[in-house]
Amino acid sequence: MVETIYTDLLCLGAGLAGERVAIEAAGAGFDVICLSLVHSKRSHSSAAQGGMQAALGNSVMGEGDSPDVHFLDTVKGSDWGCDQEVARMFVDTAPIVMRELAHWGVPWNRVVGGKGFYYKGGQKYEKFEDPAKEGLITSRNFGGTAKWRTCYTSDGTGHAVLYTMDNRATQMGVQVHDRVEAISMIHDGEHCQGVVARCLKTGKLRVYLAKATLVATGGYGRIYKNTTNAVICEGGGQSIALDTGVVSLGNMEAIQFHPTGIVPTDILVTEGCRGDGGTLLDKNEDRFMPDYEPEKAELASRDVVSRRMIEHIRKGFGVKNPYGDDHLWLDIRHLGEAHIRTKLREVDEICQNFLGIDPLHQLIPVRPTHHYSMGGVRTNKHGAAYGLKGLFAAGEAACWDLHGFNRLGGNSLAETVVAGKIIGAKVVEYLQGATATFKTAVIDERLKKDQARIDTLIHGGGKENVYELRNMMQDALMKGVGIFRNEKDLDQAVKTLQEVHARTANLGLKSNGLGANPELALALKLPGMVRMALCVAYGALERRESRGCHAREDYPARNDRDWLVRTLATWEEGADLPTLRYEPATPSFELPPGERGYGGGKIISADDKEA
Repeated sequence: MVETIYTDLLCLGAGLAGERVAIEAAGAGFDVICLSLVHSKRSHSSAAQGGMQAALGNSVMGEGDSPDVHFLDTVKGSDWGCDQEVARMFVDTAPIVMRELAHWGVPWNRVVGGKGFYYKGGQKYEKFEDPAKEGLITSRNFGGTAKWRTCYTSDGTGHAVLYTMDNRATQMGVQVHDRVEAISMIHDGEHCQGVVARCLKTGKLRVYLAKATLVATGGYGRIYKNTTNAVICEGGGQSIALDTGVVSLGNMEAIQFHPTGIVPTDILVTEGCRGDGGTLLDKNEDRFMPDYEPEKAELASRDVVSRRMIEHIRKGFGVKNPYGDDHLWLDIRHLGEAHIRTKLREVDEICQNFLGIDPLHQLIPVRPTHHYSMGGVRTNKHGAAYGLKGLFAAGEAACWDLHGFNRLGGNSLAETVVAGKIIGAKVVEYLQGATATFKTAVIDERLKKDQARIDTLIHGGGKENVYELRNMMQDALMKGVGIFRNEKDLDQAVKTLQEVHARTANLGLKSNGLGANPELALALKLPGMVRMALCVAYGALERRESRGCHAREDYPARNDRDWLVRTLATWEEGADLPTLRYEPATPSFELPPGERGYGGGKIISADDKEA
């Protein structure tokens, strides 16, 4: 007998986005359960370092900031690929949410009145904070922004906010079922009724039924080999949504590479290092970014800095190392001991513990590495997923679409809680008018299919090794769908992934598959991961332009005439490629397309005639 659990709202994921939506629903009197692969306080939100963007304008370097300026930065950062209605809601709500978090107990760094210092380009400058604003939430500099607006708690912002959020969720009566993974979505083609889940401790299946289901499972970075993402970031929520055949994934080709992953482990070194005055150096220990980006230098948007770093390495200025590709150096030595040991203490500990170096005296080896997924379950501006009623998505798992083709540092961590508040309110509205009708035939059929999948993997005699196929998938994406892309490499990546996908039909286990079995867990997920990888690669192959993080060497212009659109990918049962269609990037323009102010490159405008 399979255990069946009912709730009003089922949240897949217990990170910041999932718990923030859960808190909103619980506050309205609804029963909420969050499913989590790990203990909720170990969700990947806790790894976020630098901060959350919100136009508070408290610090002297943020003076004159406003939601309007934040909006401009966000749209330009997205390379005009975002939904501008969503961007406007986000920037207007962010200051409210930051103060709300302070009220809940987040220990934000605060303005210290009087004389202080900041670094720009390695040079030290004086600043004079307004004593009248002493004690208000302060901010640091981040890439692609006109003002300092990134609220932070040293370089452990995600950790601090998640612990506060988890405590709040507990106070509100939100239940977290950890070590549980959703393996399929229960639906009748029109309504989402919940999920079939697997207990990662016992291996047993459970059915969760709910009036509303939220996908908040984070990103899918682990489809790439080199990523800052934790091992749990395999896109579980996105893949089971895609497998419904009716839910769309948006802009899956929009993959962000962070400029500063440490070599060789790819652990993130926060953008706060560069925001606080750190510089990038080449093999000669020369600072090179001002040569490429005189205005923004190291604080251009992440897509631009990552490309410039690779361009510089290609010119022969990379540092040789025994770990594969050349790297560059991040220099924060000049920031001084007091700053490094306090405001960058996690970076300090990472360098000491994983590299055996002291960043106060030594350079940090860095290279661009996969970091963030702008794509995800496509939703409308209220967080409702395309394709199924009762299904919502929030955070990195969603394509809400705040970020377009490049998200600004600090906007994603802020999105988790800002979108959580906005979408949570819409989920409450839905629940207040929803009635639950669960079709037992649909539930039983889904459960039987999942049990049959498990039985086939354990007893079916398949010959394909799950780890070998995962490596093939990751290698194909690294080689063909990286920072720079072209027709030949993308086409090869698609063909390789199609081969891997076909071979996943013959997966077998080396282990017995019983109990807490990671091989079985991966075998259940891998076909869906490969389908997501094909959405990424095929979407990139078909998008014949360069926009934000999507840099086509064979189509270097941003083409607003033909490609100011969002990619929507669905997957039909039995297919070997996703079905792609397109919708306008934004329903209306508050800020018409123009120059970003950094990065350069040709733009084909909507008024340009076809050659």
